[in-house]
Amino acid sequence: LYSSAASDVYKRQQKMLTLRDCIDFSDLREEEILAIAECEHIPILTALEEGESMVHTPRGRKRIAVMIKSQAVICERTGNTVHARHLRRVHDAFVGRFGKSARHH
Repeated sequence: LYSSAASDVYKRQQKMLTLRDCIDFSDLREEEILAIAECEHIPILTALEEGESMVHTPRGRKRIAVMIKSQAVICERTGNTVHARHLRRVHDAFVGRFGKSARHH
């Protein structure tokens, strides 16, 4: 067993994961996670969790690509052309990284 003093030192040395740590551990880029959060209307951490789960299957990668592209279309239709262009670049980079498995029709 730890003494009380040793236990206090141990507790002070423990670190919490930050959102940045979680993003860095993910197989998704921050912009992709933000696009999922925007599309699904969910918090960033939830989008990271869902996206991380999806990115590991071809079907999930296609779903992410569709989400990003759909959000770009919505932005274009509502006149937010700057953000739409950004999302299209995010989409193209995502598809470029994951190749055929992320392409959709």
